[in-house]
Amino acid sequence: MHQPTTYEVDGDAIREERERAGMTRAELAEQVGVTDRHIRHLETGTRWRMRRPSYVALRTALKATDERLRRQPPRPTEDPPERS
Repeated sequence: MHQPTTYEVDGDAIREERERAGMTRAELAEQVGVTDRHIRHLETGTRWRMRRPSYVALRTALKATDERLRRQPPRPTEDPPERS
């Protein structure tokens, strides 16, 4: 089965899980192998895609599930989110 090259993540969930784990952005970034700026961009929704290795590291660092961290597609009756 083909694995996606990028994953769309839910920034609010990342922030909530990071805070629940008692980590700063810098601590999480170090564990994931990205910058704290990148984590901030994910949490604020400026960025919402991650490459597979970084996503797996994020999920592992937060001890979170795919269902918790990945963006949910809009329901058919909703408009898709605007992208800037």
